[in-house]
Amino acid sequence: MTADPTTSPDQWTIRRVLDWTKAYLAKCGSDSPRLDAEILLAHARGCPRIQLYTNFDEVLSNEVRGRMRELVNRRAQHEPVAFLVGHREFFSLDFEVSRDVLVPRPETEILVMESLEAIKGNSTATVLDLGTGSGCIAVAVAVNAPTASVTGIDLSDAALAVARRNAERHKVAERVTFLHGDLFEPLPLPSLEQGGFDVIVSNPPYVATSDAATLPPDVLRHEPENALFAGADGLDIIRRIVENSPRFLNPGGTLLIEFSPEQAERISGLLNERGSFDEVTILRDLSQNPRVVRAVKRHEG
Repeated sequence: MTADPTTSPDQWTIRRVLDWTKAYLAKCGSDSPRLDAEILLAHARGCPRIQLYTNFDEVLSNEVRGRMRELVNRRAQHEPVAFLVGHREFFSLDFEVSRDVLVPRPETEILVMESLEAIKGNSTATVLDLGTGSGCIAVAVAVNAPTASVTGIDLSDAALAVARRNAERHKVAERVTFLHGDLFEPLPLPSLEQGGFDVIVSNPPYVATSDAATLPPDVLRHEPENALFAGADGLDIIRRIVENSPRFLNPGGTLLIEFSPEQAERISGLLNERGSFDEVTILRDLSQNPRVVRAVKRHEG
């Protein structure tokens, strides 16, 4: 291994630090060592990532090298980059994250896109986000649908505090209501006057407890267990959403749930057995893996 640029007395430029960190993190098992190195160094330097490229030959100060040393050491122990820097981009928006929430992932952006498609042209749309976590889905929908009213529910008070700050950050707090509770529990049953939701969307816990050992260490060791695991087959929460969502959806309303690819057939079966949905469709992510189920509540009569 070459000398550690965070401790060497030599003149370590941005370019050399990035090259060394990329190689080191690759050996430590990072799936994206170059990206990790850039995000961490930009954070240590207090600058946008683009500025690294325009200052490749700048020699880093001892202070910046010290901050970088700590970040690299923690990343080498599989701590997620998003938790190290305190934020993560999702749907082209920057979200605060902490150990109290899941790190937003690109695959989950499908839920936002499908929610927006389902409420297109509806100036009074209502959207419910179950297990809102950081609020990334709820906030992204509200930002991109300026007349929609969004409700986010989570069982974790700490997660809801993060979600509320993200709604404030993106100036949609007046249209996003966050409630504490277990799935639908905080909601009154819709009345004829009140109506239900046009969209119910969820990225729920869906990892089977027996699959814990298959998770990457940065997920298993650092992300909240109650946002990951859902019983022996991973479907405990999804079953409850499928069972109860028809009571809270408007006729013609859309249900969207993220899941693990191997669960696709069982989830389609659950929705078809429920007897309240038409157009049960499995959607694929950018890697062409089954990732989201979309179903439309049947009109009565």
